[in-house]
Amino acid sequence: MQTTLASSQMTVVRPQGHINAANAPEFGRQLTVAMSSDRKAVVLVDMEQVESLDSAGLMVLVSALTQAQTQNQHFGLSCVSPSIRIIFELTQLDRVFEIFASRAAFEAAIGC
Repeated sequence: MQTTLASSQMTVVRPQGHINAANAPEFGRQLTVAMSSDRKAVVLVDMEQVESLDSAGLMVLVSALTQAQTQNQHFGLSCVSPSIRIIFELTQLDRVFEIFASRAAFEAAIGC
């Protein structure tokens, strides 16, 4: 369902396909593991290959953001398609999440 890439500075999680009630718990577990491994200070969820996102998937991302804030980690989303971005806008979560057009834009914003 996803690929996780870790460098000395950052962990990048790349979910694929549909994030919905059927697989959201597993996605949440994978995100938690990725965020807690080696306590990386920067976590990016690259959503380029995500086809759809339902409320369960959205809640996993909100939980991950909360966990990142608790652990004093920088957490961001990148490559969010227009059809998924509208979900963030309708729920006003685009004001809560840092959403970047690309991984390079994220890295430039945080100084990686």
